[in-house]
Amino acid sequence: MNTDTTAADRIRLLVLFGGQSAEHDVSCTTAAHVLAAVDRNRYDIQAIGITRDGAFVDAGESVAMLPPIDADPAQGAQIKPLEPVGASRELTAAVGDNPDGQRTVVLPLLHGPLGEDGTVQGMCELANVAYVGAGVLGSAVTMDKAMAKTVLEANGIAQTHWMAISEYELADDPQPILEMAVEELGLPIFVKPANMGSSVGVSKASTADELVAAVNKALRYDEVIVLEEAVTAREIELSVLGNNEIEVSVPGEVVPGADFYDYEDKYHDGAAELIIPAELPDGVAEQLQQLAVESYRALRLEGMARADFLYEEDGRGPLLNELNTIPGFTPISMYPKLWEASGMSYSALIDRLIELALERHERRSAKRETAHS
Repeated sequence: MNTDTTAADRIRLLVLFGGQSAEHDVSCTTAAHVLAAVDRNRYDIQAIGITRDGAFVDAGESVAMLPPIDADPAQGAQIKPLEPVGASRELTAAVGDNPDGQRTVVLPLLHGPLGEDGTVQGMCELANVAYVGAGVLGSAVTMDKAMAKTVLEANGIAQTHWMAISEYELADDPQPILEMAVEELGLPIFVKPANMGSSVGVSKASTADELVAAVNKALRYDEVIVLEEAVTAREIELSVLGNNEIEVSVPGEVVPGADFYDYEDKYHDGAAELIIPAELPDGVAEQLQQLAVESYRALRLEGMARADFLYEEDGRGPLLNELNTIPGFTPISMYPKLWEASGMSYSALIDRLIELALERHERRSAKRETAHS
């Protein structure tokens, strides 16, 4: 069956990847797989790479930034070239290069700061263009672990015990604050930058000396850090999809190959075992799905997110760890795997995310028009 769409119906898809955060390489890997899987009968693909220093580069250079994957080599040749895009040229200019008036959707595959934190989303709002994923507020709040935990706590979502500390508070004498953290949270303690993902900058500290080293490491990435109690629990993840109407996948379990599910485990050695669906007691899967929806709504999320839980079987039950608004799409990433296990293929998932982006843009555009009338 011929699935080609007419030129008027084809959607112009701007794929943004790379970026200036420590997750640049993860973003490129994600983009390689998305570009290989997207349905080119439905979309005019325009890839825009963002270098580590913030320069926007054209499609030819963008493809060169991507890591090799096991995919049809002809896929890359089909990417529609862009005019050169310099460091000073913003997304608004790239979006404006659309003389045919096609519907345009931006697909930001930018993990971490300056991509997942509301900055690029704000640029898309200023350009008045549809984009995949959470909006400015949801992206910014969810990216900042301290703010997200504060919002979730206010909404009664169970979490591990935690505290946030700013670099300023530690400047004069960090010892009293760190001693208080040990007294409140016990040892070991997980230390994380507030605004980072993919376990970048995360450490597990089992002694006072290790805690100092972990804090210094996290402060390399952010001015605010989050300290969390370590718990004996199973790591359960669910994929969430939708705007007003929300779907949740089956739960999956991560059995880390290392002491915890760190960056190497996620993206390099792949030693972690992913069990899909997770084997859980009766009713727990439904409880996790409901909590995922409640958390998603509390953080004002749309489009997609992956909800990560810690499940204390003989203790407090499900504890929300965090939500990720632009989860990885690599071959060993949980987000697409969970949807595949729930009956949605990788390419169908991309189509659904683009549909959600257009639906939200049309809904919000109508509100803007009403406000201006």
